[in-house]
Amino acid sequence: MPRQARLDITGLLQHVIVRGIEQRDIFNDDADRQRFLDRFTKLLSETGVRCYAWALLSNHFHLLMMPTTSTLSSFMRRLLTGYAVEFNRLNRRSGHLFQNRYKSIVCEEETYLLELVRYIHLNPLRAGMVKSLEELDSYPFSGHAVLLGNSALAGQESQAVLERFGKKMLTARSAYHRFLADGIKSGRRDELVGGGMKRSQGERQLDEYESFDARILGSGEFVDTLKNEELLGERLKTAITLARLIEVVSVAMGLEPDTVRKPSKSRLPAAARGIICHLAIFELGYTGKEVGRVLHLGSSGVSIAARRGGKFLNDDKTLSEGITAKLAK
Repeated sequence: MPRQARLDITGLLQHVIVRGIEQRDIFNDDADRQRFLDRFTKLLSETGVRCYAWALLSNHFHLLMMPTTSTLSSFMRRLLTGYAVEFNRLNRRSGHLFQNRYKSIVCEEETYLLELVRYIHLNPLRAGMVKSLEELDSYPFSGHAVLLGNSALAGQESQAVLERFGKKMLTARSAYHRFLADGIKSGRRDELVGGGMKRSQGERQLDEYESFDARILGSGEFVDTLKNEELLGERLKTAITLARLIEVVSVAMGLEPDTVRKPSKSRLPAAARGIICHLAIFELGYTGKEVGRVLHLGSSGVSIAARRGGKFLNDDKTLSEGITAKLAK
């Protein structure tokens, strides 16, 4: 499926994940990590971008930030380009250091801020960079130690995080530490690294799917709010239209688009409608109401068809790959 444009919106929380090209290390040692942090903190000061959590590993890193006056893309371009040039010079190498496209996810602040702080700060422990929570408490390349007062990073919004755990610093740090420790047993939290509603709705039997966008971690209401404010205008201009989706799926299944648009109990047209519902909601970010209008289905009908379509695509990989390839053209 073609990639959607990033949501580069100021004033919103964003979880950024950057990986080395071909999964290669982007930090050879702690000196590299410190050079990265020096550049990072300088940019935070210059741009007014707020940082709530961060963790540097070997071949990737996580940042939880909120751009205020400048865009995230300009911040990341300066950060990644500057570090890559210096890294290549010091290591006598050339070429790309990072994957061409970093991942950024717009997050619903009140629902996910603390969960993401915990997820990001536990990364060094999950990755084996440290062996225990006690070691993590003083690990110098994660925002966790900064929140505990064991390290410092100019520009990290420690107060904004800790005030959610208590008014007094000592009490807040203790409560935060317990919160972090409680997260260890949760293991991986894949739903926190993009398309949260996509992942969770796929496991639930809902009468109606909430609005979804793979670039957003948040409720359907949050997604709708962004759409209503026309902050997703670029997606609506550039995304694959429903008419195009119907055409591609119909041709792939040997059907006429007009046949697919009409309600039918016949197996093949019903399967095609299910595939359209599934791809439109889970891959292209359309709402159930938008899909229902073109397929003459109610909200519950779209939900049922989408579940059926997802199973059909999972069972027929050749069809799935063929449809994806045609949509990508």
